[in-house]
Parts: sequence; structure tokens; C-alpha cells
Amino acid sequence: MTVTKNKTMRDVFLAALLERMRQDSSIFFLTADFGSPVLDQIRNDFPERFINVGIAEQNLINVASGLALEGFNVYAYAIAPFITMRCYEQVKVNLALMSQLREMNVNLIGVGAGFSYVVSGPTHHSIEDISIMRTLPNIEVLSPADWITAQSMLDFTLHCHRPKYLRFDSQPAPAIYAEDSKPFNEHGFNVLNAGGKICLAATGYMTVQAVNTHKIMADEGVDVAVIDIFRLKNFDMAELAENLRGYKHVISMEEGFIGKGGLDSLLLNLKNDFNLPFGFKSIGIGDNYHFELGARDRLLENYHAGIESTLKIIRALV
Repeated sequence: MTVTKNKTMRDVFLAALLERMRQDSSIFFLTADFGSPVLDQIRNDFPERFINVGIAEQNLINVASGLALEGFNVYAYAIAPFITMRCYEQVKVNLALMSQLREMNVNLIGVGAGFSYVVSGPTHHSIEDISIMRTLPNIEVLSPADWITAQSMLDFTLHCHRPKYLRFDSQPAPAIYAEDSKPFNEHGFNVLNAGGKICLAATGYMTVQAVNTHKIMADEGVDVAVIDIFRLKNFDMAELAENLRGYKHVISMEEGFIGKGGLDSLLLNLKNDFNLPFGFKSIGIGDNYHFELGARDRLLENYHAGIESTLKIIRALV
């Protein structure tokens, strides 16, 4: 694991977008009364291509779709549960349906994936978004594990002219990729560690958990593979299937509900479609809400989705 400075996905991505706005007059930025230091600079430097629609996420989607139909590359920015669930019908009608008829580039930047707004409670936790956004046709779902990946997504968001949901963690964290790397690719995943009989296939923050689990098991003399899946739709299914074929066990890891169309469903469909022989287990959020507050690892352990629970599953398989 490469040790780098702690940074937030949104600040790195927005800083790169700001520089691109200096060169590309087609980029338009919208926010639902949600700020950041970089956002202040975007507003100051490009007031003619910046609108704060207020705390009105449904109207955020309306305005974004209208601008996209006029030819702009639109970035709409809000807290993750609100830019997905509060305006889900607008996302369906204005983006998923409309983009099947007309080319449009709208990038929904949702900050606060999973439990990253730790102390704000279930209203601000975003554990439904993977499932519900994957349900919609014509919308990409991008789930980076670190700020290096988030930064390297920028070119794709500009050149792929269809709606996208970018699922960003809100917490500053070190990167798992080298600073000079470009981890985002068209395949939609990266193999971080290969070998052994067990593979952890993870997305978002849970990829960090998987990397840490790999290190602990390596100290115990057990080789555990890790695959970071950051593109949760329209990924290279054949390539991922080939990378998973040799494992005896595959464990999905997501900071979202399991058994409801998320990463585990993606992998189980892959197993079925390509006749893959591995045994399968899923780690994620069970079918209930917890109201207790605490550190992020404690919130995950409440759902048996933390590192200790993951280690227990792996040791039982070994």
C-alpha cells in the first residue's frame, strides 16, 4: 500500500475540474447549497458557469438535464443520499429515460458514500445508493476507493456522454494507489493482489478494508487476493470473470446493502453467466438500520462488515 497524504476525493476531483474549466467552456457546475474551498474558487472564477440551486436536489436534476440537452458537460454536486434518493424520480425521468433518446453528459457527484458521514446517523449514511443507481438503465455508477482513482476519473466523465453517478467518500484518507498512477481504466477494476485461494472483490471504502485485511492475513502466512472494482456498470465482464476463475472462494465487500442488487449481485450474475466454480460469500449491510453512533469501523462491525468479521470469515474458509 502506497503511503500518501490524506486528501478527500471531492477536493482533488474539483481541483482538477477547475483547471479543466479554464480550458473547456462547455463545463457547467451546479450545487445544491453544498460547499467546499475549491467550490468557492469555481464560483469566483466562473460565475457564468456556476449555479447554486439551493437545498433543492430535485430541481438540481431538472437544471442539470436542461443544460446537458443544450450541449454542456454538467457536474451536479450534493450529499450522496440526497442526490440519489431525494430526487430519484427526476434522475429516472430526466436522465435515465432522456439519455436513451438524446446524448447528454450529466455527472452526479455524491459526497458521503457509505458511512463516511459517520456521526450524522442513518439519514446521512448512503448505503442504498449502489443498489438503486445500478437499477437504472443508461447510468454509469463509479465507486472509487481513493482520491487517486477519483482524480483519474475526470477524463472519462468528460468524454463519456451519458449520465454518471460518482460515489465519493467524504473523509480525508491516504491513497492505495501511487500518486503518479492512473488507476481508472475501461475494464472497471484493478487487481491489487493476486494469488492464493481466496479473493476479496471490493468497492469504495471497502477496498481499503480489503487491503488492510490482506496485510493481516499475509502476516499469518495466508495469501488473500484483492480486486478493486470501481465501475459497477458497463465493466469488462469477460476480463473480470477470467481474473476470478482460479479462486476457490470469492468474497464481495461493499459499504451498502447486500442481497439487493449491489456488488454481490453483480458478482453472482458474473458467476452464473460465465459458469465460474468459486464459492461465494458477501460482506456488507444487512436488512436493517442501526442508530448507534461511533467510529466507522464500529458502525461496520454492527453489521458484521468490519475487518474483524471479515477475518473471521476468511479464517473459517482457510
